[in-house]
Amino acid sequence: MNYSTLKKGLAVSFVALMGATTLVNAQDAPAASPSSAKVFGGRGQYRTWSIGVNAGVLSPFVAIGGSNDFKNAEVNLGYGLSLKKQLGHAFGLEGNIFRGKISGTNKDMPGGVANGVKSFETDLAYAADLRGVVNVATVDFLRRENSVNFFVSLGYGLAAYAPKVTAANGTVTDWKDKAGDNHDKTYVKESYIPVGAGVKFKVSDRVAFNLGYTMHFVDGDNLDGVYAKGTTKDKFSYGYAGLEFSLGSKSKPDLEWVNPLALMYDELKDPSLRQEVEALKTRVSNVEKSVEDLKKDSDGDGVADQFDKCPGTPAGTAVDGSGCPLPKAEVVAPVSSNVTGFEPIQFEFNSSVLKTESYPILDKLSSGLRENGGKVTLKGYASSEGTAAYNLKLSKDRANSVKTYLVNSGVNSSAVVTKGYGEANPVASNDTEEGRIQNRRVESSRN
Repeated sequence: MNYSTLKKGLAVSFVALMGATTLVNAQDAPAASPSSAKVFGGRGQYRTWSIGVNAGVLSPFVAIGGSNDFKNAEVNLGYGLSLKKQLGHAFGLEGNIFRGKISGTNKDMPGGVANGVKSFETDLAYAADLRGVVNVATVDFLRRENSVNFFVSLGYGLAAYAPKVTAANGTVTDWKDKAGDNHDKTYVKESYIPVGAGVKFKVSDRVAFNLGYTMHFVDGDNLDGVYAKGTTKDKFSYGYAGLEFSLGSKSKPDLEWVNPLALMYDELKDPSLRQEVEALKTRVSNVEKSVEDLKKDSDGDGVADQFDKCPGTPAGTAVDGSGCPLPKAEVVAPVSSNVTGFEPIQFEFNSSVLKTESYPILDKLSSGLRENGGKVTLKGYASSEGTAAYNLKLSKDRANSVKTYLVNSGVNSSAVVTKGYGEANPVASNDTEEGRIQNRRVESSRN
């Protein structure tokens, strides 16, 4: 390694040491105040773009070894730019472009010569690639905010280069001289696969310090200008240090440095969210209680209390849909020949339960509707005891009780229309008990 290269390496090491010292102090500082970002709020709530600059050393050897056309590697200065889009907490896409020189010698070989050549120097005009970058670990995974990230990368790129080879007799072959002044045609353009790893230190909300190492596997054997037996495709490496600058609004956090576990914890500890959860739990509890109330059946007749019009029915009693006892067959009187089916149906005080003496009239009406068809209107009435609103509801219930009987006996539900008139249209005076008894009725009429 020559003196100039040594100075370059020392300068890079000094920058790395100063950056690492600053970052150690930064890690001990209190974490930044929590942002307003939400766990499932999307990438729009973060800064996701960053641009970087880097510089380091280029070598024709790689860390994993392998065959090489030259015995001794030289390190030379390389430099480049990067642009990255962070797609998630742990993954991003990064575009890179860099350039520099790559050189090597055979000074440790007998006579300083191997494969008929002494040394080479390749002008790397550019190398451009696209990489996927994965954050694999962080030394601050227990802290609220990451300060150090380890990463690995893999991608695909294209390089343009021109080697200059010095033969054993001192003859220099420079590929740029092959085309005279038309230098562009002398550059070899070949693809390569970059495989890298590194560590990133957070200096501030905007700036990160990177240390990385990337191996580049070239799809060809032209990089050093030598085609030697026992070697196939060339390779080179780039060790670098650099700064990365986050782009975007300063009010947004950088996605790469946000700890998703801490973010989730903060969101779960949010007082407003906890209040919403508690309110939701109360609502669910109330709904469950309401459902239980709807299912409650105190007398066990199969009709819930809320819909049971005849509570306290003795066990074993057959009831209708409203929870009232069904009429017993033996108490039903035979249909009188002079019953038309349109006589008024009478009810007890404050009741919509059918009387057994009404069954012959209802059976006659049902028989006529089933045999002859047609429709009937049931008009419910009440006496004047109680409020007008209550009596209106009671009159509707009485008309519906008659309809229920008719439907249960086989009449089509659509053939029966019910109406409630409350205290209207009395057929007798409501001043006497006899008159009030007559007014508690349902009248039937064909449509």
